Amino acid sequence: MKEVEQYYRVLGLEIGASLEEINQAYRDLAFIWHPDRLPKDNERLLAKAVAKLQEINHAREQLKSSQPRQTHQTSPTYKSKEANSSTTTQTKPYTPPRHHYPPRNYSRHYHTHRRPYSAKSSYSQTSSSQRPYYRDLTGADLQGANLKEKDLSGRKLIQANLSYADLSDSFLHKINLENANLFRANLFRANLLQANLRQANLQEVNLVGADLSGADLSGADLTGAKVGAGNRIMVKLTGAILKGVILPDGTIHS
Repeated sequence: MKEVEQYYRVLGLEIGASLEEINQAYRDLAFIWHPDRLPKDNERLLAKAVAKLQEINHAREQLKSSQPRQTHQTSPTYKSKEANSSTTTQTKPYTPPRHHYPPRNYSRHYHTHRRPYSAKSSYSQTSSSQRPYYRDLTGADLQGANLKEKDLSGRKLIQANLSYADLSDSFLHKINLENANLFRANLFRANLLQANLRQANLQEVNLVGADLSGADLSGADLTGAKVGAGNRIMVKLTGAILKGVILPDGTIHS
């Protein structure tokens, strides 16, 4: 029982939190500690992030396996991040996790227990173990798919049809969407760090709150795209490549 309590503490949750709260807490922490959000030249911080991802992933898996079987039966509408179905379902309004325990001193934990290893190689191993469902989706027809909050980071969706798809709050780090069709897709608060969007059709997409830092948008068409309110741009474009991009007003970025 003490081990289970420890797993709740790792995720910052109160004992007895629901499966939905466990998954939400995991997604929040995974987003914060994702190595793509950290400086590439800081190996100490990258290694710490890898260790943290391993810890929260292990905690989530242990808590999921300890959940009563009826939990899964009484909540059929919940769609976890690993779900492959794109069927739209009706879900209950999101209730924030019941945070109870104070954050652990991860810095002390890391320096006490870490073993020497390469941050880059360790992250590579962690990513492959966490996302065994990775596959090539080049040319896939995902029109109107419900991919909200899904982790598609690193996926290959060249020339895929994602028109009208819901990708809000999704994790799309380093995704390859070259020549993909995202007409009227919902990318609200989507994380597209270092994504490949070359020649992509982004006409009339909702990009409000999206993070396109380091993304390659060369030749992409953003005609009519929603990028903010009034004159305020609400899309993060730090380090993004915008050569030849057709802007929302129809002008071409030089």
